[in-house]
Amino acid sequence: MTLEHLNLEYDRMQLKYGDPSLNSIYNGGCDYKPDVMFVFMNPTGRNIASYKDWNGPRYPWIGTKNIWDLFYAVNMIDEDIYNRIKSIKGKDWTTEFTEEVYGDVKKHKFFISNLGKCTQTDARPLPDHVFLEYLHLLYEEIKLVDPKVVILFGNQVSSIVLGEKISVSLVRKKRFDKTIDDKTYRMYSVYYPVGNGRFNIDKSIEDIKWIVEEEILGGHDDISEKI
Repeated sequence: MTLEHLNLEYDRMQLKYGDPSLNSIYNGGCDYKPDVMFVFMNPTGRNIASYKDWNGPRYPWIGTKNIWDLFYAVNMIDEDIYNRIKSIKGKDWTTEFTEEVYGDVKKHKFFISNLGKCTQTDARPLPDHVFLEYLHLLYEEIKLVDPKVVILFGNQVSSIVLGEKISVSLVRKKRFDKTIDDKTYRMYSVYYPVGNGRFNIDKSIEDIKWIVEEEILGGHDDISEKI
């Protein structure tokens, strides 16, 4: 099994759970042993890589702005890249610029994914049963990527991935040890930082900084270079 094999399955599931006029969105960044793997909910048509005439890579958050505020605030993208993201319109992202952005993501040793890869035209909430259809594929993704830490965004994603009812407000900075097959992964739940969750972005930033300091810079296993 490879990430490319998973992408074929995501494309098949797009026809069932997503809008058929849009492409599924995969994942991107440091795809082998990153310091952090971020798991969001599901993509929307705001990502221009979901358009049928897009010929570049189908990474998350292409052509959007707000999520990059979070990554910049936690020192995970360079200032020059961030300023360029904020200065151009979403439709003006090119394949070359996309690769440059995600080259910077890879350099900072993190990986971006969604639990559901089914792109919707808008940000309507998906029912649990749809996300559950993707859960085993996300587990395969985690095994292939093998991150040091997995950060889950929001109550719904956290509850489904961890297999228990999660309220982010009650578990901030709490580590969950999730065993997938024969390996245990360190996971944390943080507030969803965009859309309706935008007002919680400061809490997301605070918790991610703490997690990185505790799990990556603090000496668990080998110490990586500073993110």
